[in-house]
Amino acid sequence: MDIEDLRTFVEVADAGGLTSAARRLGLSKSIVSRRLARLEQDLGVQLLARSTRGAALTEAGVTLRDHAARACAEVDAAREAILPEGELRGRLRVAVPLTFGPTHFAHVFAEMARRHPHLHIHTSYSDRFVDLIAEGYDCAIRLGHLPDSNLIARRIGPIHGTLVASPDYIAEHGAPETPDALIAHQALMQGTESWQFLDGGTTVTLRPQGRFKADNGTALVAAALAGLGIAYLPEGLIREHLASGALVPVMTRHPIRPAGIYVVRPPGQHPTRKVRILIEMLIACFGTASDVVGTAPE
Repeated sequence: MDIEDLRTFVEVADAGGLTSAARRLGLSKSIVSRRLARLEQDLGVQLLARSTRGAALTEAGVTLRDHAARACAEVDAAREAILPEGELRGRLRVAVPLTFGPTHFAHVFAEMARRHPHLHIHTSYSDRFVDLIAEGYDCAIRLGHLPDSNLIARRIGPIHGTLVASPDYIAEHGAPETPDALIAHQALMQGTESWQFLDGGTTVTLRPQGRFKADNGTALVAAALAGLGIAYLPEGLIREHLASGALVPVMTRHPIRPAGIYVVRPPGQHPTRKVRILIEMLIACFGTASDVVGTAPE
């Protein structure tokens, strides 16, 4: 029985089908299908009931899934224990925000791949919050203030943001001076997030309202430049627009509370060495190491 066949079966079971598992593994669907057929032949049982709607686990498949997952985890742990300290193997799947991801984090993954030529790194760039467990990711990079969940988060460094609007918007609607006044304005948001402001030594939390939402920071910059409302944006996205005057800071007496860059991973006693080394490289790049901080969004 081949461990890669077992690992492929676990991916199929967790992904809910061959196509999704193939995408996770970075393999063709035909290779995944051959591995499953070989495993079924070795065991002499049917693990998947295939139909035009997809594939579902048989009773034997349900039983095997947990045993196979534990076996794969034990093999990975043993491999980490006996490999030379500097050598990494296997696969690392990371979910990365599309905003900032290609410009700020991609070079870290490229350097990690250069240092560890036997490691396969698969990165997915999207501003949506992926389900790490259901979608089979080892970890994710997330930005902002993290609400509670069962995921474990490690803070990598700070990220600073500014509340901005276009001069045309301010000329038409005025500029809010306090968090309470912001409620009357159109906010440009990713979803239903809250904004946190500093009022002396106190943090004021506000849930703004607005008709324009986008799950990408660059799209929110475009909306702010078009005069659609007030946006809370990372300084790295708006530096040139602030310099040109196309956007101006608002409510400067109540600055946004600094957010963070985090690596989040599924719950477990210890991170794998692949994830630990990625965290170390990100900290070296972005600057401020800290202990595990609470929990993070699923």
